[in-house]
Amino acid sequence: MLALITCTYVFSLLLIAPVLMAPTPPGLCTALKTLNDSLSHRRRYMKHNFPINYTIKVHNEEVFRLSNISRLVRGLEELVLQRLWFQVNQGVLKKVIRVLPERHPSRSYTAELESRFRDAEGVFVQSLPSEVFQQELPERIQDIWDRLTEEPDRVPESSWRFASPKSLLDHFLHTMLCLFRDCFASTDDNHDCECNICAWPDVIINQCSSNTFIMSSF
Repeated sequence: MLALITCTYVFSLLLIAPVLMAPTPPGLCTALKTLNDSLSHRRRYMKHNFPINYTIKVHNEEVFRLSNISRLVRGLEELVLQRLWFQVNQGVLKKVIRVLPERHPSRSYTAELESRFRDAEGVFVQSLPSEVFQQELPERIQDIWDRLTEEPDRVPESSWRFASPKSLLDHFLHTMLCLFRDCFASTDDNHDCECNICAWPDVIINQCSSNTFIMSSF
């Protein structure tokens, strides 16, 4: 039964595959792999160094999961979701750093993580023509962007939620591996993608071929 549910969910996410077609510039892959190295220590710094059940206040949109990508992907270019990924996680890292006192044992780790993130973002921006950033975003992405950049005192209480630092960095990593999959295709990191939903459709079909599929999501 679990396998049936899992594969039904996987096929509903097959729309992610076309988003992954464009190759990522080698320089950006290098920066993202460095970022990935830092994220491999997130459990120690984002869980063990915080009180049990500790959470921080973030925008609803900053809890950015693989399922968010599956909902947004229809009709969008890869680049749009990558831009959104950078915008979302820029805010996430700022909010985590903001709650850490100078002498907190996770402060230097988070600062270094943010620095590596900014390095990757800089390579991303430099690898694209300036015209790309002058183009209007699709309406649904622009709506998210506007909510993320709204002045905090103007954001209604219903648009905030609480999440643990560890869970935020988990989503950070999983969505990075998905949206920039070609940078990590030759490593073991793709195990983080649920049922390899970031892999090509034929790989997913092979993994689930022994089960009965329900295609009602299409």
